[in-house]
Amino acid sequence: MHKGLAYAPADPSGNQGHLLDLYLPESSRPTPLVIWSHGSGWLSENGRDGVDIVAQHLNPAGFAVAGVAIRSSSATQFPGQLHDIKSAIRWLRTEARKYNVDAAHIGIMGESSGGWAAAMAGVTGDVPALEGNVGVHGPSSAVQAVVAFYPPTDFLQMDAHMPDGGVPFNRVFGLTEGHNDPQSPESRLLGAPIRDYPHRVAEANPITYVRPSAPPFLILHGQQDEFVPHHQGRLLYDALSKEGTRASFVSYPHAGHGTWRPMLEDAAIRQDASIMSTHDGQPRPCRPSWDTIIAFLNEHLRAPSADDLVPGRAR
Repeated sequence: MHKGLAYAPADPSGNQGHLLDLYLPESSRPTPLVIWSHGSGWLSENGRDGVDIVAQHLNPAGFAVAGVAIRSSSATQFPGQLHDIKSAIRWLRTEARKYNVDAAHIGIMGESSGGWAAAMAGVTGDVPALEGNVGVHGPSSAVQAVVAFYPPTDFLQMDAHMPDGGVPFNRVFGLTEGHNDPQSPESRLLGAPIRDYPHRVAEANPITYVRPSAPPFLILHGQQDEFVPHHQGRLLYDALSKEGTRASFVSYPHAGHGTWRPMLEDAAIRQDASIMSTHDGQPRPCRPSWDTIIAFLNEHLRAPSADDLVPGRAR
């Protein structure tokens, strides 16, 4: 375990948004890495929260786990947060040999605004105009798999699909106009009311950058989400499907916001869940768990073994 590693200089001084915690399994071979980022509506630099829980489940399965913080909207505005997560990916590749990490197999996982960061990293890997000037340069910022819990994906469509007309969301944040409010988390991220700057909003929307070369996605979203409506996860899934990218969408009738762990552990939250994948397009009942996450990561982050490369041998 390595805590408080700086993947870039603090900016501004004393800021916690460029730190990561690294949890490593015991292994004689380089291990695939999963980046984790917790959400906060971009209002705090708590991206490392919950990484111990993620590592508790993924380390025994042979994955290194990095909990990555990015800067809040009070420290920088978009695209600063995207530049941060890309910088962390590049730094981890730079330091891969030191920490026995497989630099060719990196996945990213996050919830809420951390899910947004994961999705953005997934759909913008190695886009020169979006790399920014934070931290080290040279290595690729692309990831090979994405797990996104209830990510915001198209800011200007959020209010139209909010449960209860957005009343709970407004109450929590002291707003009157939902996500379109000048003081909403999304408006703070952009530094301006999102309804007034649709072109800038599009630049911050993951669905803007979906392309056929995007990595495989696993999206998980609750139908009772009062902060990021269920429609947002479905929008991203549909965009990926349209481009022919491999994606799966897990829908939870009984899950609200901030429930990433219960989505994998709580029987009541998982009840009646369904999964839809781009290879068949038909929703079917499922019982999501940590094994679901691990199976997805195993499929997309494991390098072929010597046996896999023997002609005629089934994988």
